[in-house]
Amino acid sequence: MNAKIKDKILNIERYLSEFETIIPANLSDYVSDFKTKAACERYFEKIIEAVVDLAFLILNELNEIIPEEDKQAFDILFNHGIITWQLSQRLKEAKGMRNIISHQYGNVDDEVVFESITKELCMDTSEFLSIIKQRFS
Repeated sequence: MNAKIKDKILNIERYLSEFETIIPANLSDYVSDFKTKAACERYFEKIIEAVVDLAFLILNELNEIIPEEDKQAFDILFNHGIITWQLSQRLKEAKGMRNIISHQYGNVDDEVVFESITKELCMDTSEFLSIIKQRFS
């Protein structure tokens, strides 16, 4: 496995591990604890940024042109048969959520963000890492 890919996987795994220790038990705790909420949102950003970076490293490994839009990387990985269409869509949605959190577009719906944090981010990222490890080890 390419050393850059391996390092990026290790970074993401570290972020996930740290992130899982701070996730609140419920929406009420998430909304009422500003520091935890801010930390969760920052980890969400860092994890998705690192997942996109990993996707770009994989595209580089495949000698693909890096797309202008980050989300297109997941379409290309799908087109190469590396990830499923469903996973590509979920990762693109996570990237969209990251942009909403990061840039504070309008009012951020805490319930939607909490759902993404607790039910989707870790699962989708772990699935992506598992596929990349199997395919590129």
